[in-house]
Amino acid sequence: MVEVLVAISIMTASILAAMLVTQKSVYVSRESFHATQAAFILEEGAEVVRILRDNAWSNISSLTANTNYYLKFSGGTWTTSSVAGDGVVDIFTRKVSIANVNRDNSTKDIASVGTDDPNTKLVTITVSWLEAGTTITKTLKFYIINIFS
Repeated sequence: MVEVLVAISIMTASILAAMLVTQKSVYVSRESFHATQAAFILEEGAEVVRILRDNAWSNISSLTANTNYYLKFSGGTWTTSSVAGDGVVDIFTRKVSIANVNRDNSTKDIASVGTDDPNTKLVTITVSWLEAGTTITKTLKFYIINIFS
């Protein structure tokens, strides 16, 4: 009788351990899948900003600095919107922010102080989503230049 109880206990512990490992692997797999999707959404956002720039620099320069905008595809073209719902892609929310850039007066390098360069902007794209009750955020920053001036 004792041997049967020991055997059942060992089998139960083994099954529970296997179930916990399976549950954790599903969670890690889903988290990895979402991180990969977020990376693609970030890259798409960068491409959209480049498309907006290529269509007209005013699409970028007219945006208010340090304000969140959302990318919207409508009527066969990309636009920016201030409506948060326009930035939702499945479970992800994508925001775009444009910041002014200064250049050093002597070297013309990008610097924290100097003269404002109206033909260069710092773009910050942020993708966030809820994963197991925690908000996860991925960010991509890059400079964009008015190549047509």
